[in-house]
Amino acid sequence: MNELKRIFSGTDKLLLFVVILSALFGIMAIMSSTRIYETNKYVIVQCGAFIVGLIALFVVMIPDYNSFPAVAKYFYALSIFLLLLVLFIGTGEEEAGAKSWIRFGAVGVQPSEFVKILFIITFSSHLSAVEEYVNSPIPLMGLFAHGGLIILLILFQPDYGTAMVYIFMMLCMLFAAKLSYKYIIGAFGAFLPVSVIMWFFVLKPYQKDRFLDFIHPERDMVGSGYHVVQSKVAIGSGGIIGKGLFRGTLIQSGALPASHTDFIFSSVAEEFGFVGCSIVIGLLFIIIFKCIYTASASRTSIGSYMCIGVAAMFVFHVYENIAMCMGLMPVTGIPLPFFSYGGSSLVTAFVAVGLVMNVSSRTGTATIQ
Repeated sequence: MNELKRIFSGTDKLLLFVVILSALFGIMAIMSSTRIYETNKYVIVQCGAFIVGLIALFVVMIPDYNSFPAVAKYFYALSIFLLLLVLFIGTGEEEAGAKSWIRFGAVGVQPSEFVKILFIITFSSHLSAVEEYVNSPIPLMGLFAHGGLIILLILFQPDYGTAMVYIFMMLCMLFAAKLSYKYIIGAFGAFLPVSVIMWFFVLKPYQKDRFLDFIHPERDMVGSGYHVVQSKVAIGSGGIIGKGLFRGTLIQSGALPASHTDFIFSSVAEEFGFVGCSIVIGLLFIIIFKCIYTASASRTSIGSYMCIGVAAMFVFHVYENIAMCMGLMPVTGIPLPFFSYGGSSLVTAFVAVGLVMNVSSRTGTATIQ
């Protein structure tokens, strides 16, 4: 009991306040974006995920993160099992091009979201065990095999956007472990021929359209480029202070597709303007900054790697989603953390913050605001 009091008394209150405020802001934006459907289903699901996620955040803070390496192999086995399971019983191919969901009646779960947390823990554990030899071929091959199998199973869904999140997390954690630049340059060099092969032999037509629309969205303004064009119009029409809650023209008319999921940032821009967008970016910046600060202050390497992994996950999501809404990146369906509709995504974001707060509560950084 005294240990629990010590842990929770060391809770990073600023970080906790910011993530709660972000989630509540997101629920408000989702409420506005889904009025056209004349149902409260989305708001109810997001509120339920908010409660579950907040509880999960505190639960994740309880075990000492230094004990995670002892169970890392079981977490990794669970990750493989979940990603294999979704290949056999997953749904969603007809709607989004990827079989990423396991449905239990009306409830859907996206295993690749939850596996992000398991991957951060297991890869950090593996990396901390071999960090002194990270630039040696055999240990490095083991690390790439560790992450490669997870990424390969996600590519089989196929969910290329989520796979890119894992690749970015893995590279950031390896970079934090002082991976030699020659390997990083070599990886980028290998990316070029691989990307050519994927374009001609792997990517499906709708995936190619996303890249072509990124380069020239006006080429099919009523077809594959419609989402991006409408998104940019929504962002531009919001002005400085926006049109007001429930008053966004494109949102309330349904002209902006996926306004509560992929394009929630565009919804915020139309109804809350530049001011609202600045608040969203500011809140997310604080979350990412606290993750990086906790990583730098951690007394153990595994704590640092976990916090870097969480920060990398948030950085990729935030950059890709906002840039996608502005037409600066291809559309990939990557949600905006704490804001986009999605129970799996919201719970995962809360648990990820719980990992960071687990480290900060045992490091003493929570008292430094």
